[in-house]
Amino acid sequence: MSGAPPQGTGLILATLFVALCLSVLPMPVWASAYRPQWLALTLIFWTLTLPTRVGVFWAFGAGILQDVVAGSLLGGHALSLSVVAYLTLELHQRILPFPLWQQAVSVWLLLLLERLLSLWLLGAAGQPTPALNYWLPTFVGMLLWPWLATVLQRLRQRFRVGTTDQ
Repeated sequence: MSGAPPQGTGLILATLFVALCLSVLPMPVWASAYRPQWLALTLIFWTLTLPTRVGVFWAFGAGILQDVVAGSLLGGHALSLSVVAYLTLELHQRILPFPLWQQAVSVWLLLLLERLLSLWLLGAAGQPTPALNYWLPTFVGMLLWPWLATVLQRLRQRFRVGTTDQ
């Protein structure tokens, strides 16, 4: 069947949906400053591990959904996530051989870029500059990367995602 989606597309969509939900889940005010960039982290994982299947198009679609769900500037997350996905695609062969703690530093730089692009778009839209805690999610994402990558890798192996098409 040539029209059927590749094996594992459901798992990729499910993890992106969970990441999107975690991105908008209500949190106490004190904890919201530490909310990781779940969608960006999940997209980075799938783009690193399945570069032939997940890339800029997926990032753009997920970013538009995040903009709609969060009520933010339409296209803002789409642009920043697309740029991050593009760079991840370009660098995936350099990042993947690293141990997880070194990957976390690369992921931190990608998350920092995503935040920087979002900050630029906020400024272009005439919104005030956020406080310094705006950058905290990048550090939280870096610290979470080894665990998130391990969990997603086990799910990928369990459901045999990407084993036949690479």
